[in-house]
Amino acid sequence: MKDFKEFLLRGNLVDTAVGIVIGLAFAAVVTALVADLITPLIAAIGGQQDFSALKFRINGSQFLYGSFLNAVITFIVIAAVVFFLVVKPVNHLMAKYKTEPPVDETVKKCPHCLSDIPLAASRCAFCTAELGTAVA
Repeated sequence: MKDFKEFLLRGNLVDTAVGIVIGLAFAAVVTALVADLITPLIAAIGGQQDFSALKFRINGSQFLYGSFLNAVITFIVIAAVVFFLVVKPVNHLMAKYKTEPPVDETVKKCPHCLSDIPLAASRCAFCTAELGTAVA
């Protein structure tokens, strides 16, 4: 029982569970946004909101290409909403409030072959070009 308790209270398990719950709640918000606002807007512009009735038959087989079209449109709209309303703003905030110090470069590019070589190198290990005096 002690091992099971330790497993349940392990930090990464709790973090994962919280992430999944928040992700599901966020998915519900995005789905509602797309279904209740974006899709009716597209229908107002395009004239038809639901394509699931579109189909064709070949030798008695029915192809419901309208359902596939609905799924593709829904995916593209959800991806666009997530990108423009979540990813872009978060990337902007992360760049604006960057807290980590700049990385100290330990390599440089060879001007001849563009390979990464150590800063102290006086000759490229890849193309053997002479680089001049080494940086100490």
